[in-house]
Amino acid sequence: MQPRYTDSGVFIALEGGEGGGKSTQSRLLHDWLTAQGTPVLLTREPGGTEVGARLRSIVLDPATGDLSPRTEALVYAADKAEHVDAVVLPALERGEVVVTDRYVDSTLAYQGAGRAIDAVELEHVARWATADLRPHLTVVLDLDPRIGLSRAGEPDRIEAEPLDFHQRVREHFLALAAADPAHYLVLDADQPPEVVHAAIRAAVEPWLGQARQDGGDR
Repeated sequence: MQPRYTDSGVFIALEGGEGGGKSTQSRLLHDWLTAQGTPVLLTREPGGTEVGARLRSIVLDPATGDLSPRTEALVYAADKAEHVDAVVLPALERGEVVVTDRYVDSTLAYQGAGRAIDAVELEHVARWATADLRPHLTVVLDLDPRIGLSRAGEPDRIEAEPLDFHQRVREHFLALAAADPAHYLVLDADQPPEVVHAAIRAAVEPWLGQARQDGGDR
């Protein structure tokens, strides 16, 4: 399956471990784009659809207890399939900017490196679920897991995993970014939110210009 980048709209994903400020930065980016008059959709995984909200409760609620790693990966894949088909692609086809808090990389990092599922098999499932739709830009908010986990409140199923799990997750996010620098930005998340936001804006702006150019060419 070949990576697919849409030629309409702009797809931005924010990734990283726990406590890195993904939700905060997603919201700040959404608000900045809105202030610029840019049509933008803010969403998240898991839980960006009605079906996804139910799946989110399964994988994150501590009451769920232990799940087979493959079961967990397939629940996340189902969430992603519905999210792309029902939310992400329609917005991109309308020429909007889509900002998502987590995407495929989270599955590859958490269920792959974290749960030690075979990387090739897992990526095939995750890419098939999303028709291999890739973000134009993925921002990895990098943070020492010890700091990130200390910022969390009552831990969910994933946050409650031991530190070495979260260390493997962090390392995999960084490896994904290193393998495709043209589509990734890694930022130190242990900086003031306004500093991180400014760096994200600077990275997003060239993609907005390209989107305007593409729109003018059609």
